[in-house]
Amino acid sequence: MRTIKSRTGFILLFLLSLLTAIPVQADGQLVFKQYFEALPVFWQRIYPDGGHTLYCDEKFGAYHGRSINIEHIFPMAWAMRDEGCRSRKLCRETSQRFNRIEADMHNLYPARADINKIRSSFPFAEIAGEKREFGRCDFEFHARQRVVEPRPASRGNIARALFYMHDTYGLTLYRRQGELMKKWHREDPPDAEERRRNDLIARYQGTRNRFIDDPRAADALQF
Repeated sequence: MRTIKSRTGFILLFLLSLLTAIPVQADGQLVFKQYFEALPVFWQRIYPDGGHTLYCDEKFGAYHGRSINIEHIFPMAWAMRDEGCRSRKLCRETSQRFNRIEADMHNLYPARADINKIRSSFPFAEIAGEKREFGRCDFEFHARQRVVEPRPASRGNIARALFYMHDTYGLTLYRRQGELMKKWHREDPPDAEERRRNDLIARYQGTRNRFIDDPRAADALQF
């Protein structure tokens, strides 16, 4: 009887050790060791037939060319600051965590290359007036305030990507930006396309954006 109990106890301890070894969401994505490993998966699996750019809603095909590239919603300059790196190159060379952050597809969206360059690492804001400098693209940039304003239909996606990066990796999201994102999150809830992305990214990367699955989860966030 004692032998059976001992074996049962050993089995339970072994199962517990396996459970504690399973990566949790807080570890972030563990599939891609660097950004350039994620790129072909992003284009070939998440957008195999093309799609629409985040900021401009511009349609692109499977062969998008150089006019469309990938935007990091949570800028890597902000992640570099949190990691204490002087350059992106140095972060890539010294921080495995930075490489996982840079490669996380929940933070990646197709964007027009020119708009991506203008956005740079500027925070998001609501800019008074509707002065448009990029044709039909509803994207505004205030040079003096150094902020950008995207179209309303993209704002919830942006908010939930920022929430995910803040929540998953503990990256800094300042209170003013965080509270604005809560507003955008409420005004622009997840749609079918965002849920499609979330499902596919979970399949190939192993993590979900919980703020898409359960929008109410954002209520508990503090910045």
